Amino acid sequence: MDCIFCKIAKGEMSAEVVFEDGDVKVFTDIHPKAPVHLLVIPKRHIESIAHLEANHNDVIAKLIYTAKHIAAEKKLKGYKLVFNVGREGGQVVDHLHLHLLGGWQSGAERSSQV
Repeated sequence: MDCIFCKIAKGEMSAEVVFEDGDVKVFTDIHPKAPVHLLVIPKRHIESIAHLEANHNDVIAKLIYTAKHIAAEKKLKGYKLVFNVGREGGQVVDHLHLHLLGGWQSGAERSSQV
């Protein structure tokens, strides 16, 4: 499999990692759409939300709780969590990932495109 996020998860490709445990990795997006734009990925390969099965409940919960934890660490008062699904939904890498976007000043323009 030639998945760039799998390579990042395994440490085979470099990324600016801000958090990692046995299940997930969090790193900065190379094309940020916000002052803080991080990607939260499961280390195991799942193509997208469309490919989730009932046994993946723990993965989704872990991604969301990890994003919440990182947002608190970064002292983000507000933030957006975004899953893009499929090419038509804006997904560019075929590996499940959650965008954590924040860091805007109050009243600043927020891009809806990630």
